[in-house]
Amino acid sequence: MVTATDLAPLLRGRVGIDGPDAAGKTTLANELAALTGLPRLQADDFLNPPEVRYARGRLDPGGYYADAFDLPRLRAAIEAYDTVIADGVFLFRPELDDLWDVRVYVDVDPAEQERRVLARDTPRFGTAVRERYALRYKPAYDAYRAAHRPHERADVVV
Repeated sequence: MVTATDLAPLLRGRVGIDGPDAAGKTTLANELAALTGLPRLQADDFLNPPEVRYARGRLDPGGYYADAFDLPRLRAAIEAYDTVIADGVFLFRPELDDLWDVRVYVDVDPAEQERRVLARDTPRFGTAVRERYALRYKPAYDAYRAAHRPHERADVVV
């Protein structure tokens, strides 16, 4: 398995780290930033307000993809840096894809992903996590992965 130490020498310019929920994107990005001293951005810091994120319904997968992030604000933040490490879901989408000098895709076994999602989110959201994951988050990422093939366009798959 490729580690942050293996990846650090390969990083240059703007680095995008994409992958499904709970794959380990943030952990990897934090490790890389600690090793390299590069600044960090997290897509989750650019979420739209709830009334925008959930305008199509709390369980709508299309709404998760289309409405979760304030893409102009995220793009502007990334463009403010010559070198940066950014992580988040959907980072290799067409609206942001031209930003990346290095693309890292973090993959995860679906059963392990579900275990991590439940462990991470159940304390905060209760038993509704399983339904939200199954109906909104997983189908949205599956559709994004099928349409945009981020795992095939990555420079490195972890």
